[in-house]
Amino acid sequence: MLTATAISASLLVFIYYKLTIVIIKLRHANRIRLGDGGLEPLENAIRAHGNFAEYTPFFLILLAIFELNGGFKWLVLLLGLIFIVGRLLHAKGIYEHDKHLNKRILGMKITFYLILFLAFANLLLVAIHLLRIYHLI
Repeated sequence: MLTATAISASLLVFIYYKLTIVIIKLRHANRIRLGDGGLEPLENAIRAHGNFAEYTPFFLILLAIFELNGGFKWLVLLLGLIFIVGRLLHAKGIYEHDKHLNKRILGMKITFYLILFLAFANLLLVAIHLLRIYHLI
């Protein structure tokens, strides 16, 4: 059972839902059916939502594979929670118009580093498995 991934994925859905609701409310309040209508807060909300939707699936796929391939449950859960913090920082950085982009940059660094870490960790687990199959270790 993918318990740690299930927890992470479920919590991430709540963030996705919140990002979606912000867009819906801005569109309704400003009577904008499609696009951002030139409204900067709506453009920011759309990008925060889009960025979340672009990176979260890669992370969750890699996290699930890592958990299935024997990654420590505590590590899977920790990575999921750190990713959640990163995504929250990124969205908050966009919404708050962080002048120096500190939250947004930190959120993206967390996102990138975790995705890269999981990609390498999965490759390492596969390599170890193959080496064991062929009795090389």
